[in-house]
Amino acid sequence: MRLQPIFDIAEICAQKGVKEAILCPGSRCAPLTLAFTRHDKIQTRTISDERSAAFIALGIALATSNPVVLICTSGSAAYNFAPAIAEAYFQNIPLIVITADRPKEWIDQLDGQTIRQANLYGSHVVGYFELPQDFENMDSQWYINRIVNEAINLSKGTTAGPVHINVPLREPLYPNASEQISFSKDVRIISEEKTSNTIAHDRLTELRKSFESLPKVVLVVGQSRPNSGLAEKLQHFSKANHVPIVTDIVSNQHCIDDVIAHSDLILAHRKQDLKKALQPDLLITMGKSVVSKNLKLYLREYAPKQHWHIQESGEVADTFKSLTQIIRSSPLEFLEQFGAIVSKSQFESQKRENFSRLWQAEEHRVQRSINEYFSKTELSEFHLVREVLTRLPANAPVHLANSMAVRYAIFIGLDSRQNGIKIFCNRGTSGIDGCTSTTIGHSLSTDELTFLITGDMAFFYDRNAFWHNYKLSNLRIVVLNNHGGAIFKMIDGPGNVPEAEEYFVTNQKLTVRSLAQEFDFDYLKLDSLKKVKNLLKDFMEPDGRTKILEIETSSESAQKTIEEFKEHIRKSHEA
Repeated sequence: MRLQPIFDIAEICAQKGVKEAILCPGSRCAPLTLAFTRHDKIQTRTISDERSAAFIALGIALATSNPVVLICTSGSAAYNFAPAIAEAYFQNIPLIVITADRPKEWIDQLDGQTIRQANLYGSHVVGYFELPQDFENMDSQWYINRIVNEAINLSKGTTAGPVHINVPLREPLYPNASEQISFSKDVRIISEEKTSNTIAHDRLTELRKSFESLPKVVLVVGQSRPNSGLAEKLQHFSKANHVPIVTDIVSNQHCIDDVIAHSDLILAHRKQDLKKALQPDLLITMGKSVVSKNLKLYLREYAPKQHWHIQESGEVADTFKSLTQIIRSSPLEFLEQFGAIVSKSQFESQKRENFSRLWQAEEHRVQRSINEYFSKTELSEFHLVREVLTRLPANAPVHLANSMAVRYAIFIGLDSRQNGIKIFCNRGTSGIDGCTSTTIGHSLSTDELTFLITGDMAFFYDRNAFWHNYKLSNLRIVVLNNHGGAIFKMIDGPGNVPEAEEYFVTNQKLTVRSLAQEFDFDYLKLDSLKKVKNLLKDFMEPDGRTKILEIETSSESAQKTIEEFKEHIRKSHEA
């Protein structure tokens, strides 16, 4: 059959462990669509909006840690994948993006649904591949097999991420009525094993000597996937070496005892002498980005003498402007190899311990202030986020939309006893465009109740996330509807210009009720303090229904609440 090499792409994917594919409607991609839908080892879903589809695929890959295939027709459809592909690239999430294309001779000839698809996603994929458009000869068939194998291996390699396979296809695109789609069971599979980045003995000795000479050490964990093994190693490293572990909620290290989870509040408006006392000699970092602007500004101003970054492969960012050592190892392997460093003298040991206790004292002080602030219950979106976070069921996956939702959660944090809670957030590009779709992808991959805490702008921007035919019985969404982008009232600059309300805050009058009715979701509205307990009990009930809980406020009240909170923290510290 002429299209057999294209049909066999699905077989290669299946044999290499791919289990899920998201397909977008179209005709040029028909051979790919038919191949994947008729393969009994791959679960397929169809999503009409390509932008939403790509984020749903990202959410599935995030939940399963396995590559997901994403397919669309030719033309502008492929461009709509771009935001999710960029997010996947910066979070190292494996996606296999397959775009159908027109034959090369029809590019730039005003043919329908024809654009320049070669290298469409630029440097935001870990690999770009184009299949031959004529594949009747044996060399072309060998080449297609090799390219698909290579692309899949690359997507889940040490530096995982999205790969793009562009597939020019000639008509006819559909098999004849008499033709049966089947798969070649003897397709060649090229396997690739990950190498272990063990630190050489001499290199490890040098690092330990440097560590011994620098008594004030801070370890910062940026955004990381949930990993209980890493958390255990970090806690052991911290206690054995008197190293404060600085995290925020997206680091997924909230189960560590004495973790420094509120550095953003610790470093806000603090006096210079305290900031100087907290300054590390050695900064060790691992993971992706940190959300806290205060932490970034602090470490740039109070730079360490040395900065080690632990990363297995890929490009390394110099976020704090102080990078001196790139250590090519996984964080887990580094901690296992490095072990405990015994100080040469009692004085040095005491100095390390005093430095660690200073950080912990500031964390405890801020935590007490946070508890005092929330001791008075109010009807605000900030208080609702806290109520939701404290009542989450064990092991729940929780997605945080960008802008204020993730910041509220960072100010509040999680209790160390909530060690099974898994936090996700699209902080690769930090956009609001696919937060809901990503959560829906995750919810489709698990039976656990899956939560999203989101603002109104992110929620309504991504409403096509619900435009499909799949049940979302385990999905729970909290919408903080302050009728605009309240964050623009809180950050320096936009709030002080006369155009703020129309062009930055972008006031909108929508509520969630109509959307919930349109898609037959349960709608709960929090408009009274008396309702909080019962509403949240109903919201958390696993009864097979999609539920959306909305609180309506205003951007002014949201701004006032955060200003009062920060003022309370400041006064408590100065008292």
